[in-house]
Amino acid sequence: MKEKYYLGAYWPGRVEPVEAYARRAATFLGLLATTEPTFRHWFEKAGSRAEALRHPTATNAETLLGLFQSKYRRDGEGVSFSAWNGEPDGASTSLRFSCGSTSELLADLCVMDLPTSDDARARVVTASVLSQTLRATVEAWEPGWGVATSIAHRDSVSEFATPGTFVGWMTYLARHRGTVPPLPAPVRVEPVGDKGTLIVLTPERFTVSSQEHVALAEAVREKLDRAGLLKPLVTQV
Repeated sequence: MKEKYYLGAYWPGRVEPVEAYARRAATFLGLLATTEPTFRHWFEKAGSRAEALRHPTATNAETLLGLFQSKYRRDGEGVSFSAWNGEPDGASTSLRFSCGSTSELLADLCVMDLPTSDDARARVVTASVLSQTLRATVEAWEPGWGVATSIAHRDSVSEFATPGTFVGWMTYLARHRGTVPPLPAPVRVEPVGDKGTLIVLTPERFTVSSQEHVALAEAVREKLDRAGLLKPLVTQV
């Protein structure tokens, strides 16, 4: 089974002026460009590849503001936007962010679906690239919780993939969620400025097919859960 990987960051709905969303998006896209060459160019989603390639996404706040105001406003308050990096099928990465939710049941989010082809995955789905990418996401969006991990592992440990409640290959916890306890080797625990903590389970790619990886994830989950750090970000019904 070829595992698929994603990166996601989530936070309770944060209503801000649309100018703030444009600034955050510009920061995010600018930081992404420093983490991986194929993250330097993005295109608006369209009905075909050829059509999408005719609509490159600007990365400056002023142009993004105009784009958000004209095409991507949601419910008069928030913004919902998606883009694709123009790479061929299997080698491509897509991203989406949705911010400004006014519902207690819905979190704001920024999610990236990562490449599946062997060459692109060998370059992008690494501890180095994804830890930098998750840090960039934190810097731009200030989430409460984030993860970069295998979808198969997520689905095996979280029935509803509820943000804030499980552990991935990399897990980010905002400072306000609490203090991260000592964790077993080879786990790395790194500060992300003054915003929070990044936990990286393994330097090699985490996979659900490795019993050692799965056991390590469970051991870390238990410690974080006992410390009260794995709670849903939004109200559960």
